[in-house]
Amino acid sequence: MAVPKRKTSKSRRDMRRTHKKTAAISITTCAQCGEPKRPHHLCLSCGTYKGRTLMDTDED
Repeated sequence: MAVPKRKTSKSRRDMRRTHKKTAAISITTCAQCGEPKRPHHLCLSCGTYKGRTLMDTDED
């Protein structure tokens, strides 16, 4: 059975893991109200998606 001859250093181990990271969440602005929202999602502040009102919001 193959066994490593020397211990893998922290630097070498971390260099191998450089591609294992999570991407930041992208944020766009709503075309109707200008609030930040996730792309391809319903705007929670005004309730619109692609120019159509899908959710009724109570704006007092």
